[in-house]
Amino acid sequence: MKHDLVINGGTLASSSETFKADIGIKNGRIVTLGEDLKGEDVIDASGKLVLPGGIETHCHIAQESAMSIMTADDYETGSISAAFGGNSCFVPFAAQRKGQSLRDTLNVYDARAKTKSVIDYSYHLILTDVNKKVLNDLPEVFDFGITSFKVFMTYATRINDSQFLDILTIAREHGGLTMVHAENHDMLTWMANRLTDSGYLDPKYHAPSRPALAEEEAINRAISLAKLANAPLMIVHVSTPGGAESVRKARFQGAYVFGETCPQYLFLTREDLNRPGLEGAKYICSPPLRDSVTQEVLWKHISNGTFSVVSSDHAPYRFDETGKFSSGTNSDFRKIANGMPGIEMRLPLMFSEGVKKGRISLNHFVALSSTNAARLYGMFPKKGTLAIGANADIAIWDPDETRHVSEMHDATDYNPFEGREINGWPVTVLSKGRKVVDQGKLIAKPGDGKFVKRGRCDLTGLSGSRLIETDPDTNFGAELFK
Repeated sequence: MKHDLVINGGTLASSSETFKADIGIKNGRIVTLGEDLKGEDVIDASGKLVLPGGIETHCHIAQESAMSIMTADDYETGSISAAFGGNSCFVPFAAQRKGQSLRDTLNVYDARAKTKSVIDYSYHLILTDVNKKVLNDLPEVFDFGITSFKVFMTYATRINDSQFLDILTIAREHGGLTMVHAENHDMLTWMANRLTDSGYLDPKYHAPSRPALAEEEAINRAISLAKLANAPLMIVHVSTPGGAESVRKARFQGAYVFGETCPQYLFLTREDLNRPGLEGAKYICSPPLRDSVTQEVLWKHISNGTFSVVSSDHAPYRFDETGKFSSGTNSDFRKIANGMPGIEMRLPLMFSEGVKKGRISLNHFVALSSTNAARLYGMFPKKGTLAIGANADIAIWDPDETRHVSEMHDATDYNPFEGREINGWPVTVLSKGRKVVDQGKLIAKPGDGKFVKRGRCDLTGLSGSRLIETDPDTNFGAELFK
């Protein structure tokens, strides 16, 4: 077979295997794995690792925050930064606004993405205005290829438990996955009021205003709701030992529960919020940064398989009046824009501190960075693997390249991980066989990335949690779910 492109001499790694082989690519797909392959174009990957391209599934791009602040990154700068960080696909959020239909929400984000992104993309739909019409319109969203939804248990956009159960049930019926930001809203509000009423206003007080207990309570409640509905649930950005343990326990019991954590909870601590002046504002995110003891516990949960993915939660706001300080530099911590950039740093940090330091294997890195996301969010086996027939979404890594982190390619003006030494870096990224970045240069053009129509969530290996009260065999024959 005559290939359009051959990657030769590299060491290939999937989520389960590591082996030497050439990859033959034709019409944007992997068509051959073998030796001594020939192609019109050749990439010499000698001494390099050839991995599935990263799939970033938690990032905020061209999205207004709850404070009506637009993120610094649009789909052009955000996708470019993702690509330089080893990603060939990403799934930002499409956030419904009050009074907005689901179709209008998707139309808005389609307009923002289709001529901008340099890598393939999809959306998670954020549901904030849940009513009967919105619930009735959800099946249309599945038909469109959007099979994941995010809800909040805090902020003004929070939903109540009854709404949560309705969304979980509809998502389950259509093979979708519900994502949740789990923090107890009343606990957060009570703590923030106690602090601010006593004059504790500086950025560092963001950390005590959001106690670990508030996350742990909400995660337990979210898991209980998912068990009642026997529906898949992703707990995003888990930042506490108790929250991680709840996820682990639920998975051990067979529940359709998945967990995600983020690099900021592994590499930064609450002490970063206590930097001089307003510098601590750079590190305000929610849930907040915790401590070094928590970091070690979260690493153990990563190593032991509690977490299915590690995502960036890239929420880019500039360190000025257009972003972090849109309410002024004298505002208390509650009015500082919430989030930090990191889409480009996710994979290099995890490779350097995870693989190179022996915390996780190379294959586990591939699972956390790509394969598991593809399975959970309905893109496997087209994406997330190096199998014949898959999209040629590939990241070539130099495992020995050392860099000291400085500026990134996003539109923010700071890097929260600046100064850290990184061992191992993605040097070439392909999307469907075309070069996106190569040797530090952007090759792709805005609009090269295409929308990915996604399918069902993969629940392989989990038995579910049918309760006595919801099982027709033990509830006198009542059929409550399709």
